[in-house]
Amino acid sequence: MRRRDFVKGILAASAAVKSAMGQQAPASAAAPVAPGTPPPVATAPGPVPWMRGLLDAKPLPMTPLVADAVAASEGRFFNPLQTATLRRFAEVLMPPLKGYPGALDAGTPEFLDFLIGTSPRERQQMYTEGLDKLDAEAQRLFGIPFGQTGNWQADQVIRPWLRSWVNDHPPAQPFTRFINVAHSDIRTATINSQAWSAVAVAAGKHSPDTGLFWYPVDPDLRRETRTELERKHG
Repeated sequence: MRRRDFVKGILAASAAVKSAMGQQAPASAAAPVAPGTPPPVATAPGPVPWMRGLLDAKPLPMTPLVADAVAASEGRFFNPLQTATLRRFAEVLMPPLKGYPGALDAGTPEFLDFLIGTSPRERQQMYTEGLDKLDAEAQRLFGIPFGQTGNWQADQVIRPWLRSWVNDHPPAQPFTRFINVAHSDIRTATINSQAWSAVAVAAGKHSPDTGLFWYPVDPDLRRETRTELERKHG
């Protein structure tokens, strides 16, 4: 009798354990996954060594950007005196002509400030020393900074140094080299500016869809079109 009761007790206990496991299984079982679904990414139980310190990091506050402030050009390479000298130099060498903008209207001094600021050191030195000497010459001849010279005074300072030279072979004398190379840079930057292109488009001399500005040379973007027309019409 006792043996029978003992066996019944073991069977009852076993049944109770299975019943409890059957009730817990649905809760711990994973939900069915649709075919083609990628496996879930395992989550770390806690911060791993390379995550230490990231939980306390807070992003910097976002501030709105003002378009005009972003697009504004500021001299960053030349000092104020050199900038004034460069602006007057560019104004004298490339004034407005036949409806086209001059160097100041085209933003040439600002562009050259950026260009020279990112140029090799030799070219930077040529510009800084050349602008300083240009101002010194105006001070020597007229007792005023070059940036304050009138047209005839600026002409007296510049003209003795202008030369005719072949491309890639500028004059060797440092100041003469600066005057002539800078003259070429000012002219090239002005005629390749957006302001110059806008006037050319309005005059029907440029295609309005070119959209290329500040190129070191004036690219002939219509060369292929003209070649095709010549081929068609024999």
